[in-house]
Amino acid sequence: MKLVTYVNDGHEQLGLIVNGNIYPLDGLHNDLPNSMAMFLNFWDDLMPLALAAERRIKDGFSRDGLALPYEKAEILAPVPHPTSCRDGYAFRQHVAAARRNRKVDMIPEFDQYPIFYFTNHNSIQGPGDIVCMPDHFKKLDFELEAAIVICRPGRNIRAAEADEYIGGLMIMNDMSARTLQMEEMLLNLGPAKGKDFCTVIGPMLVTLDELEEYEVPCKENHTGRSWNLKMKCWVNGQQVSEGNLADMDWTFAEIIERCSYGVDLFPGDVIGSGTVGTGCFLELNGTGKLNNPDYPEQWLQEGDVVEMEIDALGKLSNTIVKDESDFSILGLKKNV
Repeated sequence: MKLVTYVNDGHEQLGLIVNGNIYPLDGLHNDLPNSMAMFLNFWDDLMPLALAAERRIKDGFSRDGLALPYEKAEILAPVPHPTSCRDGYAFRQHVAAARRNRKVDMIPEFDQYPIFYFTNHNSIQGPGDIVCMPDHFKKLDFELEAAIVICRPGRNIRAAEADEYIGGLMIMNDMSARTLQMEEMLLNLGPAKGKDFCTVIGPMLVTLDELEEYEVPCKENHTGRSWNLKMKCWVNGQQVSEGNLADMDWTFAEIIERCSYGVDLFPGDVIGSGTVGTGCFLELNGTGKLNNPDYPEQWLQEGDVVEMEIDALGKLSNTIVKDESDFSILGLKKNV
């Protein structure tokens, strides 16, 4: 099942995508809600009703004025108001390449446990303009990732059961301002201002029943579901990145196990995979300079169009826009 949040009569509306059309979920059954938050909070009760509604549409159900062509809709983040947002570090290829480019050894702790950080869940957005401040443009970067949303409350969730807490998958672009990020992490804290201004998810949430044909075994000595889904990114129409979700070394189930240790997870919590190998300019520039010292660095600029696509999860498009303000926190540094 493919779920989307879109604008309907000026309000956020939860919809179901079938055959290229969006159907307002609350128009398909009296007990179905109009918001993703409500749907996630009553997942076990509402999921069967939504699946039955999807089957009715596929069997020929129609009602005048109910269907909206997907391409005509104003699409928002599928989970527009997450209860929290964490991002993982699950792709060994990306971590190893980034460390190689800095001429340091691979860190052995990567293979011992999955890690994550909290980002700003109030800066979640979907397709459309990404408004950036002047300091963000100092080495502005994308990060090609996938994300899940939690659909059941839980605490101390073991990896063997953790996939049952996944509501679905979606594309994530973890926008990054590298100069801000690197400066604050010199103090062994963060990322904070380098990451908190925008995280893009979307364009839809695809439930796991829709992804069964893509399932593959996870990496050896790991636990949880894995999916063979190609991941790609283009900037201004030029492909810059390609990977596969099956290359995750740590599964979402294992990340959930780590996240839920001693704390409650809630429906609406979003968790990212971390960057796929080749999935950001920071890694690509480093690899380029390692092979050629004269390699020209590339970073996102005002007006750039960033498009991300993951098999079965749709295509996510954003345009980089400059804020009207000229305020700079980098310009406030003291004792320089």
